[in-house]
Amino acid sequence: MKVTKTSELRDMSSEQLEVILKDTKETLFRLRLQARMERLDSPSELKKNKRLIAKILTIKSLRSKTQQHK
Repeated sequence: MKVTKTSELRDMSSEQLEVILKDTKETLFRLRLQARMERLDSPSELKKNKRLIAKILTIKSLRSKTQQHK
């Protein structure tokens, strides 16, 4: 699943974010292994996956903070 826009991530439910987060972490793990064993076709994929994980975690954090203040 290719999701790059932050606005798209914000519109998703928490369950959808969890699924994307899990998939992205697995992909990042595989890319790191591949980077150690052989040369990556596109090293920029590592950076993209890291950023996507950071975006998702940030959105989850903001959601939990807003729920605590209510």
